[in-house]
Amino acid sequence: MKMKYLLTLLMSITILSFSHAKGKVSIDRVEPAFWWAGMVNPELQVLVHGENINDLDPSIAYEGVTLEQVIKVENPNYLFLNLKLSETVEPGKFPIQFKRKGKVVFTYDYELKARAKNSANRKGFSNEDVMYLITPDRFANAIPENDHVEGMYEDTDRSDNGKRHGGDLQGIIDNLDYLKGLGFTAIWICPVLESNQVDYSYHGYAITDYYKVDARYGSNEDYVRLVDEAKKRGIKIIMDQVENHAGLNHWWTKDLPTKDWYHSADKAVKPTTNHNRSSLADPYTTPSEKRAFSDGWFVDRMPDLNQSNPLMSKYLIQNSIWWVEYAGLGGIRQDTFSYPDPEFMSDWSRSIMEEYPNFNIVGEEWTSNPALIARWQVGKVNTNGYKCYMPSMMDFPNQEAFVKSLNVSPDESWQDSFGAAHGMLANDFLYVDPYNLVTFMDNHDMARIYDQVNQNYDLYQMAMVYLYTLRGIPQVYYGTEITLSYPENPGDHGGLRIDMPGGWEGDKVNAFTGEGLNEQQKNAQNLIKKLNQYRTKTTALQTGKLVHYYPKNETYVMFRFDEKTKVMTIFNKNADKTELKLDRFNETLKGAKSATDILTGKKYDLSSGVISIEGTSALMLELK
Repeated sequence: MKMKYLLTLLMSITILSFSHAKGKVSIDRVEPAFWWAGMVNPELQVLVHGENINDLDPSIAYEGVTLEQVIKVENPNYLFLNLKLSETVEPGKFPIQFKRKGKVVFTYDYELKARAKNSANRKGFSNEDVMYLITPDRFANAIPENDHVEGMYEDTDRSDNGKRHGGDLQGIIDNLDYLKGLGFTAIWICPVLESNQVDYSYHGYAITDYYKVDARYGSNEDYVRLVDEAKKRGIKIIMDQVENHAGLNHWWTKDLPTKDWYHSADKAVKPTTNHNRSSLADPYTTPSEKRAFSDGWFVDRMPDLNQSNPLMSKYLIQNSIWWVEYAGLGGIRQDTFSYPDPEFMSDWSRSIMEEYPNFNIVGEEWTSNPALIARWQVGKVNTNGYKCYMPSMMDFPNQEAFVKSLNVSPDESWQDSFGAAHGMLANDFLYVDPYNLVTFMDNHDMARIYDQVNQNYDLYQMAMVYLYTLRGIPQVYYGTEITLSYPENPGDHGGLRIDMPGGWEGDKVNAFTGEGLNEQQKNAQNLIKKLNQYRTKTTALQTGKLVHYYPKNETYVMFRFDEKTKVMTIFNKNADKTELKLDRFNETLKGAKSATDILTGKKYDLSSGVISIEGTSALMLELK
């Protein structure tokens, strides 16, 4: 098996070389390796890398393909070819001839593939979906043989939270039926592209090859197979991408195309970003503050990419589109969305959505300020004139506010415990489309929700019911469905991404089969399953109107409804059973006489004007 992966690695690089009086000339990389006929954008930039390659002059003779520009940069090992593809260009292979003084030195066969049927109309994830988040190294190890790959720095060590643990793409494929059984319809997978860093590479956010799946996860073909197998089960795959930074061991680093390929590449000490997310919108800040945010390195092992370089910008945009087309993606999640050059992010999001108008992209802007998130969404009119084209963003403010409401004691605030949650949700007027935000209670960068509420299962259940009542697209982190916990050190990101029980041979607890789960874990799993099943069949929880009432006496009431269904959710922070008078909600109840608890099936008679709710609990009721 090890030999197989070594051969795959070697075969993935085709090297053409020729020696002449001026020295050796070679090609070792062409990116993208192929493209497609019939794309909306007729322009294609091809990066060619090889020793002294710009000593040669390329030419193309293929009907429908025009070589409009050859860009020779300061590094002699690069050529950038700008092609224009006609609307009528046919799929097929064509030679790119590399000449010296008119004589062909060697030929590279480039391919334009036929697009998949209805590719341009592919539908991305939407508020009809329920999303599951996976850190692939920590989910399931189906092929232990790929834990070690020749040429890759890190091997596995499950005893160390900062090391690789061996999860792979086959492990996800093997457990797709588990996820389908729980009712999930989309999977966001943390980055799977090559991250050949010396250490701490398991998380995948330090990419060293933008066109290649990390061999310890599998191959590009395995990734496509994962997408195909998920589609058979009605599940979309969302790719986690990173435009802001690369891994320090990216093959560019030792042979940069231009001096400005990375920000501050020539400086001995690299400036770190100031993490001042508000600087881009701040009307009183200075240009230097904005540069310090966008141009600083995220960490010293992740070079900051200079997207204001047009060659870099085109490279990254094309790479994102290439993966959508090649793998048949159902969405993109963009890491550290606000950190790259903002004009580039505008071009990036616009380019993808022009190519795929029904697609969806969600960006990470980790802030509790909804105004900073709202400014990125397509259609938002910003006072400084900035336009972006993001359909979706991650809803960090509501996550933070509801967890705060769950944890605050009544005597710690002048307002009701649920005041924070109610007040934050009232800020939805800032968004162009709050229903297209991705909502969540935890993710791979924060303590698990069960730990955030101090391992109080009643509060955990309230958090999950809120998540499924809230507008938007709910996302559940792997293991949250069994109250997976790591309370030892909330600052240890490796611990926040602990192994999924049952993903490794010999695990005594198996979330996938239920073996070894305790009663609480089984209850949590059943809770998520019921919520998923109800939400996916209930349009009121997907696109229905949301109405909420100001919290009173430690209770918070929300409604979701459309022409088909009306759902009432009641949250009670009181320790004791509470009698909730319904007359306050008559304008929304509109004569409803009965209700059914969607989690237990219990029936309620509303004609008395009062409903009883147990202490520290939530009720999700379908009204009749």
